[in-house]
Parts: sequence; structure tokens; C-alpha cells
Amino acid sequence: MTFTIAPGASAQSPQADQQDQKDLEWWRGAVIYQIYPRSFQDTDGDGIGDLKGIVRRLDHVAALGVDAIWLSPFFTSPMKDFGYDISDYRGVDPIFGTLDDFDALVEKAHALGLRIIIDQVLSHTSDQHPWFAQSRADRTNAKADWYVWADPEADGTPPNNWLAVFGGSAWEWDSRRRQYYLHNFLTSQPDLNLHNRAVQDAQLNEVRFWLDRGVDGFRLDACNFYFHDPMLRNNPPFTGESEVPRANPYGFQDHVFDKNRPENLDFLRRVRALMALYPGAMTVGEIGESGERALALMAAYTCGGDKLNMCYSFDFLAPPFSAGHFRRIVERFEAAAADSWPCWAFSNHDVTRHVSRWRGEGRDPVRLARVMAALLLALRGSVSLYEGEELGLPEADLAFEDLVDPYGVRFWPDFKGRDGCRTPMVWDAAAPHGGFTTGRPWLPVPADHLPLAVDRQSHDAGSVLAQYRRLLAFRRHHPALVKGSIRFLDSAGEIIAFRRDFGGEGLMCAFNLGTEPATLELPEGLAAEPIADLGFSGTIRDACVRLEGLDAVFARL
Repeated sequence: MTFTIAPGASAQSPQADQQDQKDLEWWRGAVIYQIYPRSFQDTDGDGIGDLKGIVRRLDHVAALGVDAIWLSPFFTSPMKDFGYDISDYRGVDPIFGTLDDFDALVEKAHALGLRIIIDQVLSHTSDQHPWFAQSRADRTNAKADWYVWADPEADGTPPNNWLAVFGGSAWEWDSRRRQYYLHNFLTSQPDLNLHNRAVQDAQLNEVRFWLDRGVDGFRLDACNFYFHDPMLRNNPPFTGESEVPRANPYGFQDHVFDKNRPENLDFLRRVRALMALYPGAMTVGEIGESGERALALMAAYTCGGDKLNMCYSFDFLAPPFSAGHFRRIVERFEAAAADSWPCWAFSNHDVTRHVSRWRGEGRDPVRLARVMAALLLALRGSVSLYEGEELGLPEADLAFEDLVDPYGVRFWPDFKGRDGCRTPMVWDAAAPHGGFTTGRPWLPVPADHLPLAVDRQSHDAGSVLAQYRRLLAFRRHHPALVKGSIRFLDSAGEIIAFRRDFGGEGLMCAFNLGTEPATLELPEGLAAEPIADLGFSGTIRDACVRLEGLDAVFARL
């Protein structure tokens, strides 16, 4: 391993000596609360959330009963992709604050018992990063090979058919080098050449900087995009049903050469070797896929204990909604990667909020939010909750003139982009902009979000917020839900049921995802005692589970 230790940095995290050796796998079964800094809390009136705002609202997060927070990017950036285009991996963008503000956030979070996970965008940088400025200067400089450059075809066209996620060719012409550079996302997000060992070393040093600053883990953005086919072979057509919006031709290709490359495994081993120097530090990878390929990648990236600690895919971030769908995904993962650990999420900053995504067919949004919280928190694996999910916030319906997401602007109106899930948190229903800012918010606060504000739900025992608090407390006190095995029970219709077992404790969890009452006959000899006061009306009598529509029951075995 040839990456270097920054001057003055220790080989151990400042917290390492105090780390409880019994808790090095704290991430296994952890509930992680995702904070999108732009939209959480503004303290200076510029309409954009900041690090001081996160510190101000951390008590709310701690009161939920989660184990960690994940911060979406706050690094120095021109904000063409709102922080996922980084121009300085070690800097805090001034709109969010300073490094001192970040240190104060770490201190406050740790004092509240919350771990800190931050985004790391290792696959690409901003075109404003000094590395790219040097790389594009000519073909002979020291960083000439730090990005993916290729000569044009004889007729001047790009070197192959690869497409960018955000539309158009994945290749952009650079007149200085008279070559194309690869960008899997925006043209202003050139892809790093991780085939170059020096680039790997540099990125590992950027990771180390934050480990030395006290972070507990990393969410690795687009971690299946790190490598490309060095031969630059054309992608073949995709013949299946793509999850990519139909307006975007990206879904027309089978992306076997521009991402998902086998070379990725060795780099992930290098990441894990670095993390091993910081006892208790963890990684969770985002895999931008769904279906069989996603499950295969999750298995490959996490099995063996020498790569990532866990991954999540887009299988539960997509439109399909049925008991059978959820069961199939979990069972396929268990079959493909029994010795690894998943991280499940229903919402995040890139997809339609799940209360809106799954609301069809007459489902009441409050009942839907409550039962899906129960299902998510009962699955085997760790959990990621997105800010506002605990309030049951629906997707915001924004006008075209309010959009700022380049993905949505390009494909409007067939695809509205990601702004609808990124609108500001609502804290105080009566305050301007829901208490998020005293200025003009960077995205409007929807009127239908205000009645769901934290202050309205905090003292309502029947609210979605109260339900999340109940369920998180219940999960925390039952090891079977945190780290136990999972085994599904036979069920029909829209009922999904399973048992969780750990250390002599057994729990049965049953959910009716349909809108009509349904029953489940328990297997012969399985005795189950319902657990009260969890906010659901499901009952068990004479070995029969009875559930109302969008209802649940938990029981001791």
C-alpha cells in the first residue's frame, strides 16, 4: 500500500484508543439518518442549509433513536451537481461553513451518541478541481493520465457509444488536448482514471484526511462507476425493462463496459485495508443498479470481509410495490450473499419520496408511512432513513421555473428530476418557510408539508413521527431485530411475514401491504404472543394473524 500519511496525521483515528473493542461492528444493524445539508436547517438567512444548522437540529435526530448520521456532500464545489462535483476534497464549501464548523458538528454528534458518516465521491471530480486543470493542460504533464482521455474516431466523433446518466454522450471534447474526456454524469464532472495507481493513492489520502478528523465511516457514491473498460468497447443494447426514466436514452444500453467492472474489487480491498487502520470505521457503497445485477454486485462488493462493510442498491428505491417484490429482493440477497450484510433504504435524495411513489391504489399516506417504517426497521440489515421520512413527507410538486436539478431541467416534463425530494425540512408549521430559513429558500417549501412539521407531530401519539420513535426504540431493545437472522413464513396475497432470531430471542413480524383486511395462518406448533403499544391493530388468536389494511403485528415466539 503506497498512499501516504498526511504531515502531522496519526496512523490511528483520534478516537481509536477509546474505541470499545466489542463495538467495532456498530454499523451492523445500525439505523443511519441521511441529512441533505442544503435542505436541513439554514442559520445565516441565505436560504441554504449549513453545518451550524445541522448542529442546531441534532437533538431531533438523536431523539429519534438512530445510531448515525450520513451527510451528503458539503465539500468545496461549484455546485453544478449540488456538491457531488467536488473541487476540493478537504475543504468545506463556504455556503455550508468552515472546517471548524465541521469539527463542532462531529463533537456534538459524538456527545449525543451519534456516529458520523460522510459522502465520498471517488469516481469523478468537478472540472474546477486542480487535478483536472493540470490534466487537461497537455498530454505530457504529471497528471495527464489522471482522467479518462481518448482520441476521437477518424470522423471526429466520440471514441464509443457510452452515454451519460444525465443525458447525451458520456464524452466531452476538450480543445486544448484535442481529445475527449469521459464523464458518466454532467460534462462538468470528469471521471478519474482509477486504473492509474497514483490516482488511487491520492483518493485514499483524501479519505484518510477525514478519518483523521474523526469521521466514523463513508457512504461511497456511485461505487460501481470507479472503473471503465480500458479497451473502450461499445456497450450492447439493453433488452430488458430498465428502471431509468423512459425519457432518458441511458436505459437503452446494457452498461457492461462503462461501469460494473471486475477491476473494482481490488480497489475496494485497498479501501478496506485503509479502514482497518481505524478500528470501527466503516463503508457503505451505493450501487446504481437494481435487479439481478445489483444483487450480484452487492454480494461481490461485501462478501469475504475484505471489501465494503455493506451496500445498498436501488431495488427498494424504485416504483414496484408488493409483498412478493419485497420478499423476492430480500430472499435473493440472502441466497447470493449470506455471509455479507445489506443496508436497506426506501427513500433518499435521488428518488421520489416513497410515500408518494407507493401511494397508488387508494393507500392512505399516513397508514402507508407507518407500515413501511415498520417493515424497513424489521428487515435483516442496516437501515438508511432520509430526512423528512420520519414525518411522512410526500414528494413536492414543483413548477418548472422552481427546478434547479440539471437532470430534471433536461428531461422535463417527462421526468421532473430530484428536486421534489430535496425541498427543505419543515420544523415549525407557523414560521416562515417552515422554520427552515429566514431568507428565500433555495427550493420552495410546499404548503402541504407545513401541517407535517416537527412541532405539529412531536406531541401527537398517532403521528408518523411518533410511530418512528416507537419503532426505533423497539428495534434498539430487541437484538433479534438488530442483528438476527431472517426466515420468511408462508403467506399469500399482500401479506409478508418472517421471523427474526438472535441469541435465544425470536420475534415474528407480519405486515399487510394491501388495503383490505387479511389473515395469516401460523405454521403448526409456532406460538406467538403479540407485542402491544406499537401503534398497530394486528391481532393473533388461535394461530391466526388478523391484519387490517396497511397494518402490522410483532410477536414474541
